[in-house]
Amino acid sequence: MQKSLSALAALALTTTLFLGGCADPAESTPDAEVKDVPAADAAAEESPAPAAAAMEGTTYEITPASAVAFVGSKVTGSHDGGFEGVTGTVTIPGDDLTKASIVATIDMKTAYSDNEKLTEHLLSADFFDVENHPESKFESTAIAATDAGFDITGTLTFHGVTKSITFPATMQVESGIFTAHAEFDIDRFDFGVEYPGKADDLIRKNVVIKLDIEGNA
Repeated sequence: MQKSLSALAALALTTTLFLGGCADPAESTPDAEVKDVPAADAAAEESPAPAAAAMEGTTYEITPASAVAFVGSKVTGSHDGGFEGVTGTVTIPGDDLTKASIVATIDMKTAYSDNEKLTEHLLSADFFDVENHPESKFESTAIAATDAGFDITGTLTFHGVTKSITFPATMQVESGIFTAHAEFDIDRFDFGVEYPGKADDLIRKNVVIKLDIEGNA
């Protein structure tokens, strides 16, 4: 009888973990569209053409006030984190934000989370593998106006993998300051980050990304 009760308790715990566990934060955010980089673009990256003249317009330097944050989750809970080392520029010819050129670099060694041990694990080869991939970089390739703001498309190199990514955002320039905000989710498996977590506490594939970018002219 005692063994039967123990088995029922274990089954109940398993059911709670896998069916009634922590809600997935990515369910409330739009999915970024992630695609392979077109062959022509990939070839250009491997053998870039001579640098063209600098884009004319106003250039805004991304400031330390900018934030790139993330929310990862597993069956039993979620963790907040982000990166402190974000640099780059936003160049806008005139006042047409769809013509903007965005280049941003993240120092992956500046990753942090709400748990010290987790932060150490994130820096390891199981996740960001910062020794082999110390930087991530985003370069915009197209920006389209939408009813809600903009759809930004660009190449994202993360964890040694380069993909084309499109995500919704809002952008504006006011009093000489550029700001952009975005919240979406990506599938970490698209970038080769496939550490599963514990068998009874699996880490979800989709990670929420939160961008709050500020740039000064």
